[in-house]
Amino acid sequence: MKNLIVVRHAKSSWDAPLRDIDRPLQQRGIKDAHLVSSSLSDSLPKTFVIISSPAKRASETAVIFAQNISYPVESIQYNEDLYTFDERQLEKEIRDIDNDYDNVILFGHNEAITNFVNKFGDIFIDNVTTSGVVSLTFDSDDWSGIDKGKTRKVLFPRDLKNEFRPI
Repeated sequence: MKNLIVVRHAKSSWDAPLRDIDRPLQQRGIKDAHLVSSSLSDSLPKTFVIISSPAKRASETAVIFAQNISYPVESIQYNEDLYTFDERQLEKEIRDIDNDYDNVILFGHNEAITNFVNKFGDIFIDNVTTSGVVSLTFDSDDWSGIDKGKTRKVLFPRDLKNEFRPI
């Protein structure tokens, strides 16, 4: 069994004239990443690996999540090919994950993430929001052989913000 948690990077800033890959998180993105990652601890497998796009906004999101789920930041793996907006490229990279890893948390970009979870999950998701998390389980012992899986969890920042409304 393979378990994949995909996370769309948190809200990024367009304020400075930077290359796309260099855009940092904005304040709202930082807050949302903390909010979502802080609520995940109870639903994570005992062991997992974190793999991230090297884009600044994705890597900053991965670091925030790692800190909040007690994962060593220096153990985050960065994969240049995850800096993609194409679900076919994302699928290829997921199929190429080392089979020694049964549980992977992957940080990447939309539109690839939304299209991937809709192709491989069993729940339609209109749009995986920034800081959004989708957990999928595949009945396969080989990443290259993953097929239609089961969507186990969908968590967006708005879901948690609605929980914490003052009375």
